[in-house]
Amino acid sequence: MIRFSNVTLARGAKVLLEGADLTLNPGERVGLIGANGSGKTSLFALLRGELHTDKGEVELPAHWRIAHVAQETPVLERAAAEYAIDGDTALRALESRLAAAEAAASILHSTQEADLARNVFVDS
Repeated sequence: MIRFSNVTLARGAKVLLEGADLTLNPGERVGLIGANGSGKTSLFALLRGELHTDKGEVELPAHWRIAHVAQETPVLERAAAEYAIDGDTALRALESRLAAAEAAASILHSTQEADLARNVFVDS
């Protein structure tokens, strides 16, 4: 569960949240919308522990991981989708193992073809 209790959050002189109370239970889904500068990014930074409240408490289970994509990503030669998929380390490990198995199978196939060609040439 994520719980905000009497949370106040300010960035400089701008108050983004004041006395906010919120409870989100496991399985609930919410959307967050707002104008530029209204505090959406600051709210997520608060949840990730990158910012601290000016007042009040934010609670969430210590074992929870919060996935996010930064607003600004580094300029890369690769596609954004590939960059995002890199976050799935289990998938990338499986892809690497599959590529190694395919390479080994290709070498085995080439060796078998070479042996077959030698046998055909010797038998002729």
